[in-house]
Order: sequence, then structure tokens, then C-alpha cells
Amino acid sequence: MNTPQNIQLIGSELAIVWDDGVESYFPAAKLRAASPSADQRGERDIFGNQYGGSGRTDFSGVRITAWEHVGNYALRFDFSDGHRTGIYSYDYLRDLSRHS
Repeated sequence: MNTPQNIQLIGSELAIVWDDGVESYFPAAKLRAASPSADQRGERDIFGNQYGGSGRTDFSGVRITAWEHVGNYALRFDFSDGHRTGIYSYDYLRDLSRHS
């Protein structure tokens, strides 16, 4: 697992430099839309039924206002729309950067 060595906001993008030297850039709106939280994606019961999830995909104008490390494996972001429940594992962030 790669870990962030430097995290900075550059305009409306989050920049991460990883321990292997790779740089990833995430527009705030895209990062917000990719939130892995139940609030954004919903949850499934044991029968596969989907419950909740906003289904919203357009987060134009949303900014990242803060972030914090969660243990040694993830980041949690505060967004200007009040969302702050998604926990983005380092592996998830690396995968998002590959599919940008």
C-alpha cells in the first residue's frame, strides 16, 4: 500500500505526492462524487436490496475545506456542502487517480 507523503490544495484540486513519487490530482467535485460513504452510495442488505444513497453526481462548485488522516490507511475530507462521512482508503484514492 502506498501512503501520501505530501497533500495540498491547489486551487480547486487536491494534490497528493505518494511515497513512490507518483503525483495524483483530484478535482474537488470529482472526489465528492466518488465518496464511498453510505450517504452517497447507499447500503445493501443481506438480500442485495439497495437502501439510501443520494445518487447525485453533479457537485460543481463543491470545495474541499479540510481533511484528516484516518489511522494509517485513509483520509476523510470535509466538503463545502457539509459532507464529511466518506473514508477514502489510500488504495481507493490510488485507484481513482488511475481512472481519471
